[in-house]
Amino acid sequence: MDNLLIQVTGTKRVVLYSPRDAPFLYLSGDKSEVLDVDNPDLSTYPLFSQARRYECTLEAGDVLFIPALWFHNTVAEEFGVGVNVFWKHLPSECYDKTDTYGNKDPTAASRAVQILDRALKTLDELPEEYRDFYARKMVLRIQSKSYSTNFE
Repeated sequence: MDNLLIQVTGTKRVVLYSPRDAPFLYLSGDKSEVLDVDNPDLSTYPLFSQARRYECTLEAGDVLFIPALWFHNTVAEEFGVGVNVFWKHLPSECYDKTDTYGNKDPTAASRAVQILDRALKTLDELPEEYRDFYARKMVLRIQSKSYSTNFE
């Protein structure tokens, strides 16, 4: 969901990454495997260096708009209080009714990932060369249906 991060007291450093940089963020679910964005292990996560970083420091009274799908990392520079305000902008049926905090993907996206996981598991029944070929065909098909085909 879209989010307003309101810094009430103290200071907080915020690092953000555009959804377009998802191929470089080593996503696992809704989180990045790169936990230390300031000192990433580039031998383990070499593509992370290609992600464009946006950074700011919030002080008491500052408000930052974080659009839906933007990955972000926050570090409190000192003790402080921050408040997040989330809101839904898609039709209500797009959201999981049990997702109080808006951390889950929209329902259709969750279903699509589950279907993809099942399809990939099904490919495991084939010899490696065939798995690789058909997995690549799946990637090409996804890219051809995408609004932006800038996948690396």
